[in-house]
This record gives sequence, C-alpha cells and structure tokens, in this order.
Amino acid sequence: MSMLKDFALGLRLAVGGGRISGAALLRLSMTAVGIALAVALLLLATSIGHLTGERRDRVAATQEVTDTRPGVDPLRWHSTGKQVGEDYLELLAVAPTGPASPVPPGLERLPGPGELVVSPAVADRLATAEGDSIRARLPGTVVGEIGKPGLVDPGDLTVYLGLDPAQFGEQIGTATPEEVYGFGVPSDAGEISATTLLLAAPAAAVLLMPLLIFVTTASRMGAAQRDRRLAGLRLLGLDARQVRRVAAAESLLGAMLGLVAGIGLFLALRPLIGTLELFGMRFFAGDFVPNPVLGGLVLLLVPALAVGAALFGLRRTIVEPLGVVRHGKTARRRMWWRWLLTAIGAVVLGSTLFIPLHTRDSLATVVLVAGTVLLLAGIVSVLPWAVEKLVGALRGGSPSWQFAIRRLQLDSGTPSRVVSGLVVVLAGTILIQGLLASMSSAEEIPSRPLAQNPAPIRVLVEQDDLREVRTRLAEVEGVTGSRLTRQASLAGSQGQGYAAAVEIGDCVALAARATLGPCSDGDVFYVPYPEQYDYRPGPPPRDVAFLGQRGPDSDTEWSIPGPIREIAPQNAEKYLGGTVLATPAALGDTPLPDGRRVNLYVSGEGTTAGLADRVALALRPLSLRTDVIYADPANRGQAENEFLATFRAALLSASLFVLVVAALSLLMLAVEQITERRRALAALSAAGVPLSVLAKASLWQTAIPVGVGIVLAVAAGIGLTLPSLRLADAPIAIDATAVLGLSAAAVLAVLLVTALTLPLLRQVTRLDALRAE
Repeated sequence: MSMLKDFALGLRLAVGGGRISGAALLRLSMTAVGIALAVALLLLATSIGHLTGERRDRVAATQEVTDTRPGVDPLRWHSTGKQVGEDYLELLAVAPTGPASPVPPGLERLPGPGELVVSPAVADRLATAEGDSIRARLPGTVVGEIGKPGLVDPGDLTVYLGLDPAQFGEQIGTATPEEVYGFGVPSDAGEISATTLLLAAPAAAVLLMPLLIFVTTASRMGAAQRDRRLAGLRLLGLDARQVRRVAAAESLLGAMLGLVAGIGLFLALRPLIGTLELFGMRFFAGDFVPNPVLGGLVLLLVPALAVGAALFGLRRTIVEPLGVVRHGKTARRRMWWRWLLTAIGAVVLGSTLFIPLHTRDSLATVVLVAGTVLLLAGIVSVLPWAVEKLVGALRGGSPSWQFAIRRLQLDSGTPSRVVSGLVVVLAGTILIQGLLASMSSAEEIPSRPLAQNPAPIRVLVEQDDLREVRTRLAEVEGVTGSRLTRQASLAGSQGQGYAAAVEIGDCVALAARATLGPCSDGDVFYVPYPEQYDYRPGPPPRDVAFLGQRGPDSDTEWSIPGPIREIAPQNAEKYLGGTVLATPAALGDTPLPDGRRVNLYVSGEGTTAGLADRVALALRPLSLRTDVIYADPANRGQAENEFLATFRAALLSASLFVLVVAALSLLMLAVEQITERRRALAALSAAGVPLSVLAKASLWQTAIPVGVGIVLAVAAGIGLTLPSLRLADAPIAIDATAVLGLSAAAVLAVLLVTALTLPLLRQVTRLDALRAE
C-alpha cells in the first residue's frame, strides 16, 4: 500500500508539482512530446519488415505461371511499355481462350475487347492535365480499376487491355505472346545486394540512435526542480527508497503520456505517408504495421529507458531534508573508458580495410554496423568530457564569457546530454549525405544536350507497318519529316572475339543519335563506352558480320570501309556506348540487315512532349505494334536524379526536424537554468550587471557544448563515411554544402533559444523579483 501511495504522490507532483502548476504541465508536456516523437519514428522503423514483406508477397502473387495446368484455358498475354513523360505505363494485353482462363489478381473479371482496367495511379492521372497524353497511348475505354492485390505499389502505372483472341496475334504484330495458366508463385524473401546492405545498414543505425538518446534526455527534463521537490519530501519524512519511487512515478507518467501520444502520432502519420512519394516509391498505408516483437519491445523499452534515466540521474545525489547535495566536489569524469569505446569503434571500422571487395557479405555489414554504433556511442560519451576539459582550461575573457565558463565548470553534463542527440544526428547526416553524393557521382554519365537533336521522337515500327505509319505521320500536325534507321548486332568475323550494336541510316537520322560533325554518305562512326564502365572494348575490327537469329551468316559479312571516326560519349545519346553508326553507302554491296522492326526518327514543330503526344494519338490504332519514345530536354536527367533528390530532401527535412526537437530541448534546459538561478541572476542585476551581459552569458553557455558537438560530429561523420564507401566500392565524395548547412542550422538554433529566453531573463532580474526572494 505504501508503494502505491508513493507512486500516486509522484503522479500528482508530475502534474502539479512546484510553485506554479503551469510550469509542471509545461515540463510534463515537453517530456511527453519528446518521447512521442521517438515512439512514432521507432514504430515506423519496426514496420519496415512488414512493409517489405507485403510488397514481396504481392510481387509473387502477380507473377504469371506459364506451366500447363489441366482444366485451365490459357490466357493469352503480352506486355509492353508506353512512355509518358519520364514515366512508363505497363500495358498488358490479355485475351481468354475459354471460360476457364485465369483472371489476374486485382481484377474482378477479364476486360472484354477494347476495354481497359487501369491502376488507381493511372486513373488519377487521367483526371489531370496529363490525361490526354495517357489517353493517346491507350487504345480502349476505361471500365474499372485494379485492386490492391494486383498492385505492387500504389504508384504502379499498370493497364490491362482486353483483346479478341482471334485477332490477338495480328494486333500485337511480330511479338511472341505468352500463354498464362495462372498467377502466383511462392514468395521468396529474396536477397538484398551487398552494396545496398552496406550503404543502408550504417544509415539505419545512425538514424535510430538519436531516438533513444532523446528518450533519455526528455525524461530528465526538469531534473533540478525535481530534486528540490524530493528534498521537500525528505523533510516530510520519506526515506530514500520512497523518494526514488516518487521520482520513478514522475518519469513514468511523462513516458506513458508520450507512449500514448506516439502511438496516436504513428496512426496519424500512416495515411499521410501513404499519399507521399518517398525515394521514388509510394506505399500502402495499411502496410505500415509494426512487427509484434519489435513493436512490443519499443513499448516496453521506452518507459524503461525513461524511468532508468531518471533513477540513474539520482545515483550520486543525496536528497536531504535541507536541500539537494551532490557528493562533495564535482568529480572529474574518467577519460579512459570513453576513449577506449571510441577507439574500439574506430578499430572495428578500420578492420573493413582488410575485407576484400569481392567477398562482401553479411559479415561486412555486421562489422560496419557494430563499428558505427560503437564509434557514435564513444563520441557521445567523449562529448561531456571534452566540454569539461575545455571549460576547465579556459581563463579570462569578458564578464559574459566568464559567467558562462564558470557555470559550465559547475555543471557541463546536463547541456552535453542535450547536445549528444544533436551530435549523432549531424554525424549520421554527414554519413548519408556522403553516400548520396557518391551515388550521384557514380551514376553521372555524360551525354550531349538534346537541344541538338534534329529528330527527337523515335518510333519503333513493325516492318510490315512501315508504309501505314508513314502515311499516318504525314497527317500529323507539325511533323516536318521522318528518317529511317535499321539496327543489328555485329560480331567479329573469322573467329574474332568482338560484339557490338550497329545502327544504319542517313546522316540526318544518325544525327538524332549523336553529334556527328561533318557527315557524308559512306561514313562510319563509333561511340565508345563512357569511362565509368568497366567493360570498354576498342573500335570494331575491319571485318565483321551481321548477326541474325540463327547466328553469324557468311552472306552478311561486312568489311568496314575507310577510317572509323570516334565520337565522344558526351556527344552521343545516353546508353549508346559500344554502338557503330553507319551510313548506307558504307555497306557497299552488303545487303541491309532485314530486322523485324525499324526506327523512325520524327522531326516537327512545337515542344518535344507535345509532338510525341500527337504522334502517339495518330498511331493509337497501332499502339501494340509501335512504340513512341522520346526524351524531353526540359526533363533531361529527371528520372536519374529524382530518387537521389527526393532522398536528399527527405533526409534534410528529417535532420532539420530533429534539430527542432534538439532546439526545444535546449530551450527547456535554458528555461530551467534561468529559473534555478533566478536569485543569483537578480542579485547580479541589482549589483549593476547589465542584462546584455547576462544574455550573452546564456548564449555562450549553450553555444560552447554545441560547438564542441559540431566538431566531434563532423569528425565522426567523415570517419563513418570512408569505410562505408570503400566497402561499397563507391567514389569518395562529401556534400560540404549539406554539412555546412546543418552546422549553421545548429548555430542558428542556439541563437534562437537565447532570443526566446530573454523575456524570462528580463523578468527574473527585476528588483521586485529579488525582494520577493
């Protein structure tokens, strides 16, 4: 019964303790908000397993089964892609061969001839200004939407088109259709690539560590006022054990309120995340379900951390009836274990230098994560010691500087604890920004500006449809001409080991693929692979052969005439490396390769996207037999950079959000320190110390730990980035702009906190406040 009374007393003090109930409620609210943010993010993190599992299951459920099944009428099936801007629609043509044909997941029935069943993302786009571009590529009428079982992600651009089984082969041209007997294969957990795992694992570690730090920091807000309340309880007769139970109850209330608010925030964030596009993907809100074990661990760990942090703070404190006394002189922090922890982390990370790149596996990931956690934990533990050593060695200076230094000499642990979460966030941000910068530089493949392309629209045409396509193009408004090229594969003749692609067309047509310079009929050009590629064969040999479906044909041997002019990769279309460009006269008596499909490069007036839409609309009856491809100069590189740009923006937003939380913690700390020292501040003011001096002292008192933390964070971030990039075999690059920006944001947070505390500082230094004491 006594224990329950102690807990009840702790709960009452948490809500209304201190002289002013509003202060207690503010303190409780700050604790709850800090814990709620951590809980919500931790629950989101524990949902990743279920999210990826559900997605993997839907991928398996939508896979076609082509093995013959008795009693099943096969479904005729053909898949093709249709470009719309920087995106591609997956157009699936289906035709049943009988009443027992399988129905794809997400569909209530198979669409009839000319009917379209579209994904929700396509339906949404059809209702926007982009709808005309999509309709120009869909030869049918929309009759329904695909359900969730038939989608991998909410953003899937998928369309089912019903065809007449009797005309199926004619409508898809020379493409080979599939016969599908069902859908769904066993779900496989799959394997994450070594590079992806090595890049993602340290990032996950550095993103989760600050959450645990903020839980412990938030639970210790108001520690000085709490100690004074506990001293009053000792005066009333409570023993040390009862006092600790009261302290535990106070912390537990804030933790439980934060836990409930965090669960509510998690539930509120799920629908919001489902409407956003993150990292180039969208997610179903219902898939964010925490893992039962990990979610339960979070619900138990957060209150335990909060209570444990509060009790740990009392480990060297004696709450006596006449006040709060800490054991004698402030003990100097031991250095050896802090640097030992940091050194172990550095050694573990350094051991990755001895892991061969070709043997990267789960062991490398474990070593990298362990080293990351140990190094960050070491840096966090070094921070209070570094601040203590720094302020202990400082002497002299302006009065405001001396006030701040003396205060930090008396108690540097509390501000260091608040700043420690900031250190981990900055170090982790430097790591992830370095990974993103390296990925960006690794993916950068130079290519010429498309503004030089005289025929920006490429139409892939069936050989048998060439006449009809040209007739339809002649009727398209704004089209000024079209040029034909043929594609084939080359191999070295007479046993020479060589393989390349060749595209044959006149100078105007080939100029749509590369900036040729002077060109006349009979010229041959070669585009080498960019330097980023490991496989970089030289120019083709003089004697080659066109490859057909049956392999090299001696009747199609070709001796390349004259010099082969090399074109720099940056002056050619992207992914054209390793291609020979030849004009018709260069073939001499060698017959043109007779492929099933040819390329028409279309030139015209207006924007590239508008011209492509008009061409696609004109070829809509042949949409399954033709493909309209283009690259808009206005959107050049958008697809390649979208993922990295979104990831970088999300990371910076999350980092700034955590900085806001850290700034709130610093604000609460500054308010507590001013309230605790109100008598000393009032006495200094009465003695003639200007308010500006006291304000500057408050600024320095917060800025010094933050400055030390920024230095340690930058060092730790770079130290984490280098081994991660080395194991991922990625180029080393540091995003200095992002690092400086976040450091500047931390400094700005210090200035903002100081400005917000000025009204309270002005109030406690009034003379009537001194008389009230």
